[in-house]
Amino acid sequence: MNKLIFVGLLLLVSTPVMAQDEMDDGSRVILPLGAQNCDLPTAPAPIPEVPVYDDLINAQKGVKQFQTEMEVYRNCISNEVLSDELSEGNRQAITNAHNYSVEMEERVAGMFNEAVRAYKAAKAAEAEG
Repeated sequence: MNKLIFVGLLLLVSTPVMAQDEMDDGSRVILPLGAQNCDLPTAPAPIPEVPVYDDLINAQKGVKQFQTEMEVYRNCISNEVLSDELSEGNRQAITNAHNYSVEMEERVAGMFNEAVRAYKAAKAAEAEG
């Protein structure tokens, strides 16, 4: 299950955040150049399906690093919002990019939580067995 989720997350990460929708003012939903130069972080390495303690510690470090990098990314794209030269489409693209980054972060946290539950279940089964 974790592998499937991770592959889906990789597909999402590799998909550009730019859509080609047209707004009411005639502008296209395209990230401004400055925001396109912001680095969207890569999701941390997958966690084994049945993790051991060290896997969880390493994964936790990876998740924390990812969250820090996501905060830097969101700050970078948010800096563009202050420009008076943005179209309605540019502003929508920035909002889309921000929301996408939050969704990615939530998915990574969810995968980590699944790994913790798997670890606890394995430990409980080991204690019973």
